[in-house]
Parts: sequence; structure tokens; C-alpha cells
Amino acid sequence: MNSHDLYLLSPEIGIVALAAVVIFVDLIGTKRGRLTWVAVIGLALPATCVFLLLGDLSAWWDVGGSGQNGGDSIQAVGGAVTIDRFGLYFKSLFIITVGLVILSSGRYADRFARYRAEYLALLLIATAGMMLLASVQELIALYVALELATLPLVALAAFLGDSRSSEAGLKMLLLSALSSGLILYGMALLYGFLGTTELIAIGDEIVRGNDPFGGPVLLLATVLVVAGLGFKIAAVPFQMWIPDVYEGSPTPVTAFLSVASKSAGFAVILRVFLIAFAPLIQDWSILFAVLAAASMTIGNLAAIAQTNIKRMLAYSTIAQAGYIMVALAAFHGAGLQTSIGTSALLFYLGGYTATNLTAFFAIIAITNQTESETIADLGGLGRRAPFLAIALAVGLISLTGLPPTVGFMGKLFVFSAAMQSGMVWLVVVGLVNSVVSAYYYLRVVRTMYVGEEVVSTPITATAAMKTALLLTGGIVVLLGVWPTLLLDITDSAALAVLP
Repeated sequence: MNSHDLYLLSPEIGIVALAAVVIFVDLIGTKRGRLTWVAVIGLALPATCVFLLLGDLSAWWDVGGSGQNGGDSIQAVGGAVTIDRFGLYFKSLFIITVGLVILSSGRYADRFARYRAEYLALLLIATAGMMLLASVQELIALYVALELATLPLVALAAFLGDSRSSEAGLKMLLLSALSSGLILYGMALLYGFLGTTELIAIGDEIVRGNDPFGGPVLLLATVLVVAGLGFKIAAVPFQMWIPDVYEGSPTPVTAFLSVASKSAGFAVILRVFLIAFAPLIQDWSILFAVLAAASMTIGNLAAIAQTNIKRMLAYSTIAQAGYIMVALAAFHGAGLQTSIGTSALLFYLGGYTATNLTAFFAIIAITNQTESETIADLGGLGRRAPFLAIALAVGLISLTGLPPTVGFMGKLFVFSAAMQSGMVWLVVVGLVNSVVSAYYYLRVVRTMYVGEEVVSTPITATAAMKTALLLTGGIVVLLGVWPTLLLDITDSAALAVLP
């Protein structure tokens, strides 16, 4: 690794350096409440690095470059990592996400004030792993990045130290280990059969392979990789850990898990399946179509019966994974001749991040003061905390997919991509599930505004929390009425990952 490689990895290095600074600042005895601002302001360093890399990439792109893929990427670490617009899109998304989660954690983090530095450092290290995941093009590097992203999240899930939180951490540890084992075994099969761990080389070997046993081996390897990554994105039938982990984890950690972990999982899926498994696209697109239908249906039906708001959103995120996978199924028929499926997926992930963070930030502020996560206890919230009630309502309406929110535009693009590829039956399943989801999302809104008040004590939000909610809620509405702000970015990022 040379100095140029270090420069190309500067966003990840900057995040890890920031985590070390947070620990050091805590050691020298400053007020722990200031650590939040140290972390938020310090994110300017990796954000600047991403901006500089984008500038370098644009220069390469303009002159045709000498890198692979037509000059639209720069290779690092011997080709194990690639810097392109696709990876930089996700790096930006992760930096924004962790910054907003840290900003919203202030009052909630008082529950473990003694370990605030460790909490922030673990969030930042997990973010570094996710940022690296978005750029890897080699299986060994992918596995290392995956563990770097996952292990800090296991510790964060158990951070409260009570029985529920400890159970959440243990379940996440065991099932994450199982999923990592499945991925690793699938990778071993690929290496043993094809003799390479580089994604581009794997795709080339699949194209030229003539071994009669290639079909079964590649099928098994593909299924194992899908199963392992299915745990990361909370897809059926690999979703069993989600409800208990979401309920038991600290609510800011749940918010981070629900969007950042899912985005990282889909970044890996796109990178692996559009590059390494591109020759098998007609097969794996059908597999993702089946998983999408199952995830949407089971997630929404299970959410209806929930009385705990965090468990309801846990099942909701399973259904949301199904909607996102509709874009992967859209490659069936369309193949790789169009980037509409990838662009729709990236747009949906960006909008979903803003939407789910809006809902969870409001829940953080509410449950931190009421000490209750029961939906019935949200009765009268529209009068007790009008700002928080509006924010939560905006998030839930966007999750339902109603205009004028980004959730509506996201589903419109995803379903349109599926329609253009001929997956009409999957679009029908998605539309029916969207109607079903309206029942439990809007039930919460109804409870807030017409439900009976349990207590009449006002609920307040800190200035930092209000800022976070205004940012995420504003993005939800802005992208709902002006989607091209994000769509132009996702179109460019989608072209970068297509072979």
C-alpha cells in the first residue's frame, strides 16, 4: 500500500481517526456532553475527503482516464478497492446518517453517559466498515469490511446492559456469525471453482466456463451469498433476528441499524451481483423477485399485530427490504442494458434513510421522556408534542408511500422499473402490500391525534433533536416534490457500477 492508496482510502481513515480523537478527548477529562459536538464537527474531515475524491474522479471521467471501466473509476490496493461514483454515493449517505444519529443521541445517551465516548467511537468504526464495503471489489476485502461493520453494531446493540439489550446483542452476534459463515462458504466455493477472488475476474470466468459441474457449484455459491447477505438486509426468510434486536437495542442504535446496515447490505449486493454474477442475471433476478414478494407480505402482515412501536418498525423494515428488492428483480428481462433498476434502488435507499430517521428520531425524543414504547401511549401526542407528532406523521406517511413524500416517489420509480422489465405480478404484490401497510402506519397517526391521552405532560425536544428532525423531515418532503435533486445523483452513481 502506497501513499496514493492511503489518499484513496482517506474517508475511511478519517472516520477511524475521528473515533480515536473522541476516545482521546474523553481521556483528557473534558465534559462528556461535548463529545457529541466533537464527533459531529469532526465528520467534516471524511466528508471533505469524499468531496476531494469526487473532484479527482470527475477529472478522470472528463479526460477518459486510464482506470478500468472507461475511466469512471480509480483502483486502489491492487484493485481490491475501487473509487467510483457508486461508492462515493454510499460513503456520503453513511456520513450523513451517522452525523444525524449522533446529533439525535444527546439526551438519550445520558443513559450511558459514562460510556458516551465508546458509544460514539463504535458508531464511527461501524460507519468506516460500511464505507469500505461500498467500494470493495475483492472477496477477502469484502469479508474484512463486513466484519468491521458488524462487530461494533453487536456491541452497540447490547450497550444498555439490561436483559433486553443483552439479549439483542447476543442474538445479533450469533446470527451475524451464522450469516458471515454462509457468505464465507459461498466465497470459498467461488474461489475453489473459479480460482480468483476478484469480482471482475469471477464474472469473466463464469462467462468462459465450460465445466458441466459449473451450474450446480455456481448455484450453491450464489444461494449461500444471498442467504448471508439476506441477514444483513433483513429479507425473509433471514429476518428472525430483527424484531428482538430492534426492540432491545438503544433506540438511536436501532435507527442506525435500520438504515445504514440495510444500505451497506444493498451496496454489497449490487456490487457483487452486477459485476461477479452478471452472466447469471436472469437467474438471480427471479430469486430476488421471490424474496421481495415474501419480505413485503410477511413483514407487513406481522407488523399489523404489533403494539410496540419499535417492533412495528422492525417488521416494517423487513417489508421495506422487499420493496427495495423489487428493483433487483427489475433486471429480469431488462438485463444490464439499462441502469433504471439500479438508479431506482439507490433513490429508494436515499429516501428511505431520510424517512426512517425522521420516524425514529421522533420516537427517540418521545420514548426517552415517556419511558414507554407502546403505541397506545402515543394517544394525544398531537396536543402534548405537536412538533414531534408532525415529524412522526411525516415519516410514517412516507413509509406508507403517500404523496407528497419521497416514499411515494421511491415506490413509483421502483415499481416503474419492474413494470418495464415485465414483472407485472411483482408490482401487483407490491401495491397490495402498500395498501396493507397503510393500516398500521396510519393507525399510529390516528392514535396520536384522536387517541385518548394517557398522561397530559408536555414532551419537549432538544435543539439538536429539532435540528435533526427538520433536516430529515425537510428532505422527505423536498424530495417528494422535487425528486430530480437526488435522481440525477443516483443516475450517475448507477452507471458507475454497471459493467
